Amino acid sequence: MTKSALITGGAGFIGFHLARDLSEDGFNVTILDNFSRGREDEEFHELISRNNVHFIKADITEKSSFNNIGEFDYVYHLAAINGTGNFYSIPDQVLRVGVIGTLNVLDWFVKCGKGKILFSSSSETYAGALKLLSSDFPIPTPENVPLVIDDPSNVRWSYGAGKIIGEVAFHSYSAANGMEKFSIVRYHNIYGPRMGFEHVIPQFIERIERGDNPFYIMGGTETRSFCYVDDAVVATRMVMESEKSNGKVIHIGRSDGEISILDLANKIFSVADVKPELEIRPAPEGSVKRRCPDVEELTNLGFSPNISLEDGLDRIYQWYHEYYNNRVD
Repeated sequence: MTKSALITGGAGFIGFHLARDLSEDGFNVTILDNFSRGREDEEFHELISRNNVHFIKADITEKSSFNNIGEFDYVYHLAAINGTGNFYSIPDQVLRVGVIGTLNVLDWFVKCGKGKILFSSSSETYAGALKLLSSDFPIPTPENVPLVIDDPSNVRWSYGAGKIIGEVAFHSYSAANGMEKFSIVRYHNIYGPRMGFEHVIPQFIERIERGDNPFYIMGGTETRSFCYVDDAVVATRMVMESEKSNGKVIHIGRSDGEISILDLANKIFSVADVKPELEIRPAPEGSVKRRCPDVEELTNLGFSPNISLEDGLDRIYQWYHEYYNNRVD
């Protein structure tokens, strides 16, 4: 029998790639999105034109959005307002979607009584613990580290705090309603085509395309370990489709290839064949010095990444390069 999947935020970055992968694998896919972050472009319209893909334009913060949408074998709750700039410019909306939207999804899901649900959390949930524990904080970071909000007045926490509440909500609804089939994934620096314009890699590419020279870099010594979106999709499906992941929090990302932001910039310069002069500026307030996930839990499910950083950077650069060349202002 053909399996069905609902993806909240399916017009967004990871959601779009996940929806396309599931549809190509024969799933009946329903996308629920309101385009607050997703892209309604030619690629998206091609996706929803497929016979096994259905689109519902709706806002998860409205309970009525879940009226009469049916039941599904798998529910991927990915809807969120991401992007560091948004955390500061529209923190109320970021928090509203993260908290109210997630509670609405859970209220609907427990009434359905069918299938498994997966919540997309983030490495931002433990950013505060990293600062507070400092040298005692484990890197690569396992799933059982404490989740701490170190400064509630910093509205960057509008996103991370919403994800913390989301994780608590999933465990609470599970305990109260016998909701055993759920998993939580924490994404760590996923990148690729269609990821928007508020993240470091597309921001670098945008400034390369407009010819910035000197080329400023904020900080530069901060390190991250990047995971290409195709690998993240494989990992997400693996977590969803495994019984071993039920009730667990599992990190999705890569523990290999940790790289400084300065070295990342140089790799992108190489892909773009440019050599600008560099101007190093102070790192943004609240930025995390180092982030790298422990992915042993994910590896134990059988996951192994296939896309190297060099290959992934070439793919994302080509997508954005074509976007800027074809854009009509």
